[in-house]
Amino acid sequence: MKRILIPTFLAGGLLAAGLAGTTTAAGAAGDVDSDTLAKDYAAVQKVLDFWSKSNYAALKQATAYNYDHVAEGTGVVMTGGYSADGKPGTVAPIGQEKKSPVKSQNVNLPKTIGKVFFLDGKGQPRWCSATSIQSQFRNLVATAGHCVYDEAANSGTLGYWVFVPMYYQGKAPAGIYVGKTAFTHYDYANYEDSDRDYAFVTVYNGLKFVDGKVVQVNGDDYDKFVGDKWVEAKQISEKEYLDGVSKYGPNGPYKKLIGDTNVESVNPPKATFADEEIVGKGGYAQGKDGVTVLGVEVTKAEYDRAPEATTAWKNGERCKPAFCDNDGVRVPISKEESDRLLKDKANGKFLGFLEVEKDKNGNEIAWYKTQYWVVKWVKATAPVKFVVEQYFVRDGGLVDVGRLGDNVGGQGFAYNQPTGKYVRVFGYPYEAHPDGNKPYTGVTPKWCYGKTSQKNVKVAAYKVEEQVALKCAMTGGANGGPWLSNYNNAKRLGYVNGVTSLFLDTDNNKRIDAISSPYFDGEAAGVYKAAAASWSGNILPTTK
Repeated sequence: MKRILIPTFLAGGLLAAGLAGTTTAAGAAGDVDSDTLAKDYAAVQKVLDFWSKSNYAALKQATAYNYDHVAEGTGVVMTGGYSADGKPGTVAPIGQEKKSPVKSQNVNLPKTIGKVFFLDGKGQPRWCSATSIQSQFRNLVATAGHCVYDEAANSGTLGYWVFVPMYYQGKAPAGIYVGKTAFTHYDYANYEDSDRDYAFVTVYNGLKFVDGKVVQVNGDDYDKFVGDKWVEAKQISEKEYLDGVSKYGPNGPYKKLIGDTNVESVNPPKATFADEEIVGKGGYAQGKDGVTVLGVEVTKAEYDRAPEATTAWKNGERCKPAFCDNDGVRVPISKEESDRLLKDKANGKFLGFLEVEKDKNGNEIAWYKTQYWVVKWVKATAPVKFVVEQYFVRDGGLVDVGRLGDNVGGQGFAYNQPTGKYVRVFGYPYEAHPDGNKPYTGVTPKWCYGKTSQKNVKVAAYKVEEQVALKCAMTGGANGGPWLSNYNNAKRLGYVNGVTSLFLDTDNNKRIDAISSPYFDGEAAGVYKAAAASWSGNILPTTK
């Protein structure tokens, strides 16, 4: 059992201030660290709004997280052996109250597993594997610590954290469970000690959207709406355009600007010009986002040569950011938009920069655009089109579907167990092997089966000295997935005795051949028990 100690030259003051828990006995309260993920309904609304809008587009766009945890050949050392810090212990899974053994040759996937989704330190949607686990209030998720805390950015917990059990292709059949509180070992949360790379997260009751009718709303209501919503562009007449500008002016309440008869729109009408010809102050002039001039996209070189923006809106000067959205700002976009803009750039319709972020294996993981705008007065030599953007929502209700454990069950928990025993590991592998081969899609869960190592896994790069290994070829995306001992194939239940932490290339041939997990000892049990006794419940406002 490894302990991280505070240096003696600091201990005198810090221990007296209440950090004595860093040297306490196994499983004591001082080993537990907790952080709030979503503290109230307002926070939960923001999380749901991000993941659910546009028919759960963000869930589908999310990519596997933290493939940096790959240890190759010479960096992996197997030595020594494990020593428990107390007597073995177990907590029975939900659903094992009545046992009825059934023999089966097929592997039935557990209903408890799924994906946890969150935003990484760069604001990109990511996912890991996880499972529902037994607890007092049937509200607990087990996953890897690095699927809760942002090691790379060293910036605390990951944002917009949710668990989706039985996830499949953007579907949440059992609802979405927003994280409330994350429990980890003190040494992991404060020192990134990967021998404690596990986390137990309490979640609020599951939430689902009941399908309803498509309704057009104004922008204010759109912003407040939590659920499936989208924006559509519609061409309007010149009269409607001029009436709108006349009624509301360039600084009016844009989100309530009339774009069609008795229809409110998200933004003011925009004039789209074909075959533009620059003249003086004449012709039609409609600025981007409602100003009385036209914001025209230019190259960065042209932008750098242009004069600074003034209140006079002189021809050729830089456009004010308040009217030209994201002027000179690096903006994250989807892969689909990046592909479309790449074609536009080839034919001169897009003048900005496109950037693609890749992981160390060359896989694209994030896409960005940067655009620049200047003020120009324009006369159209082709018919002018006036376009208004409109808000739509699917007016369904948000309902509480109950506790996680009641809906999908919960795996048991085991600690201080002997090594060299059979376990079954589940997860959603996705990433390519180090050699570039990519056998997994990340869409459906996979599994591995075998005996755990009886020697410690040591990987200095990740502060790993006593993890346990298993022969397995699953890759990134499976991290956080449960290691289940005594798995009952009929009941689809077992005991969580680890979670996938590292991916190992033990023979240095650029292929993952093993995975590793922290050894679940009495200290892991202490973190689990603190989380298992923490309540969450229904987060929706109650009505009388």
